[in-house]
Amino acid sequence: MPLELRPYQADAVQAVFDYWQDKPGNPLVDLATGCGKSLVMAELIQRLLTGWPDLRVLVVTHVAELIEQNYLELLGAWPFAPAGIFSAGLGRRDAHSRILFAGIQTVWNKADRIGHADVLMVDECHLIPAKSETMYGKFISDLWNINPDLKIVGLTATPFRLDSGRLVGDGTLFDDAVYEYGIGDGIADGWLAPLSSKGTDTGFDLTGVGRVGGDYKQNALQAAVDKEAVTAAAVQEIVAKGHNRRSWLCFCSGVEHAIHVRDEIRRHGISCETVTGETPKEERRRIIEDFKSYRLRAVTNNSVLTTGFNHKGVDLIAALRPTLSASLYLQMMGRGTRPIYAPGMPQGDVDERRAAIAAGPKPDCLVLDFAGLVRKHGPVDMVKPKEPGKGQGEAPVRLCPQCEELVHISVMTCPCCGHEFPPSEEVKFTAQADIAPILSTAAPVWHAVTARTFRRHEKPGGLPSVRCDYMLGMTAEKEWLCPEHTGYPKAKADRYWAKHGGQRPFPKTVDEWIDRVDELFITREISLKPRPGTKYTDVKDWLPGAANDNYPAMGKPLQRKRVMNAPTWSGDLDDSIPF
Repeated sequence: MPLELRPYQADAVQAVFDYWQDKPGNPLVDLATGCGKSLVMAELIQRLLTGWPDLRVLVVTHVAELIEQNYLELLGAWPFAPAGIFSAGLGRRDAHSRILFAGIQTVWNKADRIGHADVLMVDECHLIPAKSETMYGKFISDLWNINPDLKIVGLTATPFRLDSGRLVGDGTLFDDAVYEYGIGDGIADGWLAPLSSKGTDTGFDLTGVGRVGGDYKQNALQAAVDKEAVTAAAVQEIVAKGHNRRSWLCFCSGVEHAIHVRDEIRRHGISCETVTGETPKEERRRIIEDFKSYRLRAVTNNSVLTTGFNHKGVDLIAALRPTLSASLYLQMMGRGTRPIYAPGMPQGDVDERRAAIAAGPKPDCLVLDFAGLVRKHGPVDMVKPKEPGKGQGEAPVRLCPQCEELVHISVMTCPCCGHEFPPSEEVKFTAQADIAPILSTAAPVWHAVTARTFRRHEKPGGLPSVRCDYMLGMTAEKEWLCPEHTGYPKAKADRYWAKHGGQRPFPKTVDEWIDRVDELFITREISLKPRPGTKYTDVKDWLPGAANDNYPAMGKPLQRKRVMNAPTWSGDLDDSIPF
C-alpha cells in the first residue's frame, strides 16, 4: 500500500534518488528526532525493490528496539515485504532475507553468512566510529569485499561525531548530506512539540573532572555530580517546576546517581523508577510500559533512554548529565519533541498543526538544564559540530577558593585577592546554575535578579561604558549601558535610567552614572532573549523593584555601587561590548 509521507519525508526520499542520478557516492539524510526516519527508510526500501526487484537491502543499527521498530514500520506499509531480522537480542537470525534488519553487535563478523548486499542503510549512523578497527568498520569492509559496488545510506538526527566533526566530507564514510531537516524546522512546521526552558538555581561543580575519549571521565563525573545536597536541591526544583507535568524523564550521570535521584523523587511522594544498562529486559519493558501509560510519572536513567526510546508523553526533561558530546545533548533533548495533537482538531497546515499542539495535553516540553548543556553547546536548533582540534567551546573557568572570584582557567594568580592557583592540566568548571534558553527562537524569558553591580568598562579605541552585572541565582549575566554614546545605545541607557527611577537630567558620562547610581531602584527581574546565530543571550527589558505591583515599593538603594573591583561572581569570559 502507498505510504502517506509528510512533505519533508517525501523530499528526503527523493533527495536520495536524485543524488544517485548524479553521483555514485554514499548519501546521508539528517532528520531530527521524532521526524520519522523509520518511515523514510520504509519508503526508500519499497521504491528500491519496486524498481529493481533483484536488489538486496540491509538495515543495520545498534539497539534492539530500533531494529524491531524499523522492521514493523516496513511491514505496516508493505505487509508482505520479504523482510527478516538478524538480532540475538530479538531471538531471530533470518540471514538470507531479501530485506534484512540487523543488529551490528550480532552481524559484525558474519558478513560471509549474510552474503551479497546492494544497499546498506545505517540508522543512527553518527555512532559509526571513525576508526576502521571496529564492529561497523569490519562489517562494512567485509561487505565491500563481497560487493565493491555496495551503496551506503546513513540516517541520523545528529550528523557529527564527538571526536571528529561532521560525518560527511573528505576521508569520511558518507560523501554528501543530501537532506537536512532539524528540530527548529520540525517545531516551526508543527510536526514537533516546542521545547521550553526555565532557569535553574542548582548547578554542578565539575572542578577536577578530566576527559577521556572526548567526554568527561565517567567515574569522576558521577563523583562530582552525585552529591546528596545537590541532588536534593535539583529534585526540589523538578518537583516545583514540574507540578503540572505528567511524564518526567531524567538523564543522570551514572547508575548510582540515577538511583539516588529516583529515591529523592520518591521522597516527594512521586512514582519513579530507574532504567540502566543493567536493568533486566522484562523489568525494563515493564517500566517503560508503565511510563508510557502514565502509571509511572518519572523515570531516571544513565544514557540508556536516548536513541530507540519513544514516548510522546514526555513533557519534562531534567538534564542532570553534563556532556561534551553535542550529539548526546541533541539525542536527550529529542526525547521531548514528539507532539500530541488535540483530538478532533484539523492538522492540514502549519497553523492548524501548531494550534492542535498548543490545545493538546502537551503544548510543550519543559527542559530543566542543571547540567549547563545549552550554555555549552547552544540552543538545540543552533548546534554546530566542532572540528577536531578546535577546542571545546566556551572558555573553562574556576573559582578562587579565597575570595570566590570567577576567573579564566589560564589565570594563575587571582586578580582580586592574589591567590596563587596550583598548576593542573585538568579542565575545571564552576558550579553554576543555568538560564540559557533551549531554543534560539524562544520568546524573552523573565528571570529574578538576586544582585546587581555597576562598574566602568574601557574599550580600546572606543568610548567607555557602564558594565552592569546581574546575578540570577548562581548565574551571572552582563549588560553594557552607554551614556556617552549616541543613537540607540544612548537611548537605551536613558530608558534604563528613567525606568529605574533615576532623576533628570540623564547622566552624560560613565563617571556621572557611577556617582549617581544611588538614585536607581533595584532591578527585580530581567528579560533574556537568545542572540541570533549564537549560544548567548541579551537583556531585552528590566522590571525595577518599585515598578512591580507584586512587591511593596522599595527604597533606594538596596544594591550599592561597586566600582574599583569586579563583583566576585561576575566573571570575565567575554568582556567585549557587543557594538
